[in-house]
Parts: sequence; C-alpha cells; structure tokens
Amino acid sequence: MLSRRLIMVALAVIVLVLTGEILIQIPSREAFSTTPVVRTATTSPQTASSSTSINPPPNFTYTTTSTGTKSEAAPEVYLGSNNLGLFFNASDPAFLSVADGGVVLRITTPSERFAKVYVVVNQTLVEMKKQLFWSGFEMWYARVAPVSPLEYYFMLLYNNGSSTRLYNTTDQPIFYFDGRDRFPQVGWVTGSVGYQIFPDRFYNGDPSNDILANSTDELWLNAFSTSKPVFSNWSDPITPLNCCHQYYGGDLKGIILKLGYLKGLGVDVIYLNPIFLSGSVHGYDTYDYMVVDPKYGTQEDLRNLIMKAHELGIRIIFDFVPDHVGIGFWAFQDVYKNGPSSKYWSWFTIYKWPFKLGDGSAYRCWWGIGSLPQLNTSNPEVRDYLYKVALYWMDFGFDGMRVDTPTDLLDAKGFFSQLRVLVKSKYPQAYLVGEIWDLDPTWLKGDLFDSLMNYALGRNILLAFSQGKLTGYQATEALSVFYSSIGVNVAGMGFNVVDSHDTSRVLTDLGGGRLGDKPSYESIQRLKLLTVLQFTMPGMPVIFQGDERGMLGDKNHYDEERYPVQWNELNIDVYNHYIALSTLKHYLKALDTSIIRVLYASDSVVAYSRGYNDEVIVIANNGMADQEVKLPAGTWRVVYPANSNTVVSGSVWVKSLSALILVRD
Repeated sequence: MLSRRLIMVALAVIVLVLTGEILIQIPSREAFSTTPVVRTATTSPQTASSSTSINPPPNFTYTTTSTGTKSEAAPEVYLGSNNLGLFFNASDPAFLSVADGGVVLRITTPSERFAKVYVVVNQTLVEMKKQLFWSGFEMWYARVAPVSPLEYYFMLLYNNGSSTRLYNTTDQPIFYFDGRDRFPQVGWVTGSVGYQIFPDRFYNGDPSNDILANSTDELWLNAFSTSKPVFSNWSDPITPLNCCHQYYGGDLKGIILKLGYLKGLGVDVIYLNPIFLSGSVHGYDTYDYMVVDPKYGTQEDLRNLIMKAHELGIRIIFDFVPDHVGIGFWAFQDVYKNGPSSKYWSWFTIYKWPFKLGDGSAYRCWWGIGSLPQLNTSNPEVRDYLYKVALYWMDFGFDGMRVDTPTDLLDAKGFFSQLRVLVKSKYPQAYLVGEIWDLDPTWLKGDLFDSLMNYALGRNILLAFSQGKLTGYQATEALSVFYSSIGVNVAGMGFNVVDSHDTSRVLTDLGGGRLGDKPSYESIQRLKLLTVLQFTMPGMPVIFQGDERGMLGDKNHYDEERYPVQWNELNIDVYNHYIALSTLKHYLKALDTSIIRVLYASDSVVAYSRGYNDEVIVIANNGMADQEVKLPAGTWRVVYPANSNTVVSGSVWVKSLSALILVRD
C-alpha cells in the first residue's frame, strides 16, 4: 500500500532525435559507520546527496497534455501495453524507489531499440544508464536528488536515428513525487557483512548448562520414544537415531567469547537461530516465546550478548517463528488436556480430540509433522499475542528479525503487514527478513519485508554458475530478471545467503566432499569464485558459521551441515580469502550502494559494475580456460586477488575458475 505522501506520476514519453553525449555525475552515498551500534525508537528525515543535473540543449522542447496539480488520488502510470514495448509503473518500487539517499527511476524497453534514454526531471535532462538485459528487454536507470516536488517523464532516442515521434500514454496530467520515500531503506544493511549462528553448534562457553539440554525433551520422548535425546562431546559424530535431539552444548556465553573472532572476520550483523524455550536442538518448536532456553543460558546472558555485540558495532537479529509451536507450548498443552473447553481451543485447528501428542492427523501442523502444531493466525487473540512477543524482543535490544516460513501462516500478508506497522512505527531501522526461497517480489513492496533470504539469488544463480550448471549468458539473464523484479532500495537490503542450516554447505555443493573429507583444489577455487560474487552483490553477504573455515557437510546425511564448528581445524587459505572479501566489502564504497549494472556475458564469463559511477568492476570466469575480457575506457587497478595490485586498461585476462575485482585507478 502506498504512503499518502506519495503523489502518483502520470507519464509522457517523447521520442526525439538528439545528437551529442551528455555525461552525468551522481555522487555515491556517504559511508555508514556501525561502531558502536546506537539503537533508537525515533528517526529523522533522510538526507540525500544531490545529483548533478544538465540543462537541455537550446533546441530541446517538451510537451504535456496539461499542467497537472498535486492529488492524493492520482492514477497509477502503467506502460505495460503500448506499441513501443515500454514498461514503467510508478506504484512499483522496481521502477521508482529511494535508495542511497536519491530517487532511482527505471524503465524497461525492447532490446537494442533505443540508443539513449533520458529522464526529464523538473525540466532538467538526465541521461539514464543501461542496467540490465534479458530475453528481448533492457532496463535503464537514473538516480536523481529527492527534491520536492519531483516532476518527471522519459525521452528516448532511436538507434536508427528515425524522425521525431511524440508518444503519450493517455491524456493524463503530470503529477509529482514528493521526494519522501514510501519504502525507506534500512540504511545499515547495505555495507554490512552478516553471519549466521546455530547456537548449539557454535561454541560451548558454559559447560554447566549442558545437562539442561535434556530437560525440555521429556514431552518429545513420550511422543517419539524411538528418537531419544543425547548429549555429545564437541567432536562426536552426528548420529542418525537422534534426529533433532543431539546436543553439543553451544550457548550464549560461547557466542560472547567469540565476538572478538567475529569482529576480526569483519562481521557487522549476527543472525541468531532460535534461542527461546523449545524441545529440540533447532528451536523451531517453541515451548515459550518469552523465555530463553536454559541450555543456552539466561536472559541476562542474552542481554550481555546484545550489549557487548553493540559495543563492537555488531547488530543481532533473532529468529521469529510465528507459524508453528512445539507440543510443549503452554497453550497447546492446555488444549491437549482440556479439549474444547480450553480457552485456547481456537488458537489451533483441531481435527479430533482427545489426541496423542505427535499425531499429525489430529490437528493442523507444519508439513504434517506432528511435533509442530500450527497456530491459527487468523485469530485476533493469536495475532495480538505474537505481536507482543515480537515487540518485547525488539524492546529487549534486537535490531530486527528473520521470520520463519512466513508463507505458511493463515492470512499471512495481513499478519505481516500489521507486524511491520507495529515494529517500524517504533523502530524504523529494524530489519525484517522473510524466509521465502523463491523470487517473490510481492513481499517486497514496502508493506511486508525488507528482504527475503535470497536463496533465489545465492543458490539458484550464484551457486549454480559457480558449479558450472549455468553459463555466463544464463547467469547474466537470471541476475537481470532478479534485479529488475525488485526495487533498487530492496536490492541494497538483500539478505544474501549461499547456504544455511537448511542446506548442504557450499563447499560440499561445489564438489568438496562430505564431512571429514579433504576438499579438492578445484572445489576451493569454485568456493572463492562463488564468494566473490556473493560479497559483491548489492546488500549483505551472510556467512553460515564455519564456512569461512572451510567446513563441509551434506544435508542429505543426517544434517551434517549443522555439525559443530571445529575450532582446532582451519583451512587458512579459505579463511584468508573471507578476510580479504570482508575487507573489500567495507573499504570499497561502491559496494556500499544498492546498484548493480550488467556489463558483459559469454559462455563462461559474467561481468558487472557496482556503484552509480561504475567505480568497481567484477569479472567471474566459471570455465576451465582463461578468458580475455574487454574493459570500459580508462585504467583499472586489480584489488582482488589481493596480491595483484596490477593496473590494466583495454582488456584483462581472467584465469579459469576465478574472479577479479577492479577499481578505477
């Protein structure tokens, strides 16, 4: 839903023949400092950098059908069905957003039809850049200062230099964008590096609470007697008979003890898997949302973790699971014991009563798994309870939340639209991430989430290319489809994973083998290639704990990917690689912007630029042969690999299974 501050724009498109080249200089966003973290429940208006605009040439004229005035009821502008094949929709952040302190406008045209595209902003001509291309289409963008009012339309120059042509969508007036954003960015995400922690398997900082791991498993044992809880030593193998009830002793104090390690790695954000009272090692079967699980420590331990992390400039987001609970959840236990007379009966969907705990046919449960009864989130009482839970932990000090399986909730979008209002009204810079595996832009329009987990980017595109399953052409087209589908502001808030606790580890996916194997040289090279791509995409690269140490793990073999981080084992080559990428992520300001521009593709090569002035170029080669790639004009310095420091121009050779990062010299 659009903000009332947004006044829709009706569009006039003029196709003219122009000569001469107009160059635009648009400054990049100032670097964002994250040391220390200061949380506040208030916000001040965003200050945008101004963009340099160019006055039209003397013979330039433009025409509108009427003068137009501001109107809250202004119609949407939609160019999806016109004879020029243009597409623009002012109500969609994919075409109009505020990112990095400026207004970004984008328009889609047929491939190779137009030599230049301009946007006229308040009677000032600004040249647009070709950003993306796919399947017969191209997307162009320009970033301008968020002045108010902002009146604009587009002007296009044909490739063949044909005669001037006037095109207008309808007899609509020109309206105005007021310069204030309807979908504000969470400003601290774009330049950050994230790190996912699965608490039980990260580090044991307090052995005294290890015995408490079995205390919450009594209900599980009664329901599923063949899968007994077990406590294991840190280096014991994962056993197939214990499912999600094999405990190793990782805890909150362990995370506190490793904050220095994380800071040294360049981590700015911790994504913490569930830590609230539950009946399993994964924690997605909540027993009490308001209680820290004793096997991880106390509420005071959690408070200390957040405080000490913030002192180091590290933010923490928690894992919120509003769809389902565990069989020990207090309200579900009341229903189990009291049946229809329970005041929580309507909190669940019960098919038969009495029932046996764990019987997935007796009540609505997640994917038919009887240990995970689903909440009835269409019930206002349930909603209010869950909203209070979310706000309680935000007030406690968290900086945002990752939401588990949001599409499985009843009235999911209604639930999350209200959650966003409640959270953002108090914490405008809270980061809201939805666990949705596919590319689904309907969740990213400003009323639901700031980002999805971006498996669709990290695994479907970047991993597949690094495995050699996608050619450079295919990967480039997939990247173009991905980034054309979401707003530039959304791209900058991307939660960019390549693996997680729910997938095999990337080094295994890249041919490195299973847990305990020694990865091959080729698999390490493919890992480096993949992570260069991950760290240079817009948004925040998220490392799954242990990946930076070269850990292996096959999801299909008893959740090997969740094996404890072995702190006495380190692949120094992989670790140094992650350090180098994290350093570049923080040092290169172009990587702290939200824009990506595709430059070149071949069978084995993908090349793109970052920054509004193309300050950084990334070239990746997934083939088995070295490739020569032509460079844009000027001289470029190779900053990755780190020991290169070579200045090149004209073209550059990219070795097989490798990538280069270049900056303007």
